[in-house]
Amino acid sequence: MNIQSEGKLQERLVAYRRHLHANPELSNEEFATTEILRTWLAESDIRIADYPLRTGLVAEVGGYRGGPIIAIRADIDALPIQEETGLPFASKVPGVMHACGHDFHTAVLLGAALLLKRRERELEGTVRLIFQPAEEKAKGASQVIASGALEGVQAVFGLHNKPNLPVGTIGIKGGPIMAAADGFVVDVEGRGSHAAVPEAGLDPIVASAHIITALQSIVSRNVSALDSAVISVTRLNSGTAWNVIADKAVFDGTLRTFSEQVRDRVRTRFEQVVVGVGAALGTKATVKWISGPPAVVNDPAWAERAAKAAESLGLTVVEPAPSPAGEDFAFYLQETPGIFFFLGTSGPQEWHHPAFDADERALSIGALFFEALAVNALRSITV
Repeated sequence: MNIQSEGKLQERLVAYRRHLHANPELSNEEFATTEILRTWLAESDIRIADYPLRTGLVAEVGGYRGGPIIAIRADIDALPIQEETGLPFASKVPGVMHACGHDFHTAVLLGAALLLKRRERELEGTVRLIFQPAEEKAKGASQVIASGALEGVQAVFGLHNKPNLPVGTIGIKGGPIMAAADGFVVDVEGRGSHAAVPEAGLDPIVASAHIITALQSIVSRNVSALDSAVISVTRLNSGTAWNVIADKAVFDGTLRTFSEQVRDRVRTRFEQVVVGVGAALGTKATVKWISGPPAVVNDPAWAERAAKAAESLGLTVVEPAPSPAGEDFAFYLQETPGIFFFLGTSGPQEWHHPAFDADERALSIGALFFEALAVNALRSITV
């Protein structure tokens, strides 16, 4: 693949990406982003589909020869993080940053739209371009599905930049590639007392400490060594003074799993441990779950086809280790088969870091791969 021949495309995608990076918007607040996307697509005579989305939009290319519909998706929202990259196009919005590369994903999808548009009449079906809001809140995919934008779609494809993969590399694997991401909040109700007279109360902090310690045994004693799960308690709050035993403690954190069977088993054991250990220490402990997206599970057949498309472009294909991060692209894959792949970006920092950045050489690579994947997908479904 000769990226140099795509110099004008690369220049355009860099401009798109830098504008988006400098003007980030949080989940479900992507109003200006949606409007600039609408403008850019209209400038290239790419038709906007009419779906009832408050932010984000859906466009389409092809369909002149009938045929199947496939979808490709990018997310458009940013994070509440103060940027520390020092880039000349750094965020102009205090406390908001594209620290996960969604500006990069959006520019890649715009590039794919431009490439597909120039060969629109020869496409053997329709490519639906989904510019999705609110991925960081794990709400946007469900909003898109509720709008009807996935109706009739026979395959769906998405990407995420991968800082630890070099530019020119595509990470593709069948099966789970990103984790189910659930949150939990545990309330431990005790009875307050003077700190010098602990026997007069029921200490929720001691109970919380025992519960948290016991929770660590769930993965080691309830999950097979051939599977995986992570339980992390990330916050514990209790008390108001150094000489008072509080009457309540609250702790929260996250659970990450890669299969529904493990997810269900760990959640069941989690609740049993919380309630049982809390009761053994005289307190009342309860769990509130914050259900996130399920695991992203790629279709093996589409993974194989995608790998061939990448190799046809001269890209290096690797099978990446699954990421314990969550992704609401999982909801699309529950509706229709497809894949979620990693695009190597040689980044200096991991996702959600204040100094996160991505190598812009990967922009046109991602666009060309999306184009090839879409064209090959339409052809294979038609055949």
